[in-house]
Amino acid sequence: MEKVIVSVFISTMLGLVLLFLGLVLGVSGFNGREKSSPFECGFDPIGSSRVPFSLRFFLLAVIFVVFDVEIVLLFPAVMGIGGNWMWFGGYFVLILFLVILFLGVVHEWREGSLEWES
Repeated sequence: MEKVIVSVFISTMLGLVLLFLGLVLGVSGFNGREKSSPFECGFDPIGSSRVPFSLRFFLLAVIFVVFDVEIVLLFPAVMGIGGNWMWFGGYFVLILFLVILFLGVVHEWREGSLEWES
């Protein structure tokens, strides 16, 4: 227990010292017009850099990330189907997960989130 307390204390102190050194020795540059303007290959910026972002594109990207994470969660179960660790409860959980995944896809499809143009 003593070693844990000592290591937590040392890591906390090291973090605080490094934070303090970063604040004291850090570079604080001039934040003028040139620094805050976007850089486009040495040319003056064309148009506004604050273009409106497509909410449909963002929603489709979030859906992709969610289903991608679900596929990553499914991979170990699929690899272990022939192994000894898959008992009846394991198969039940796997089927339940697939049903929930399928219902999510059906919901997104019926809502129209998967269609690019509307």
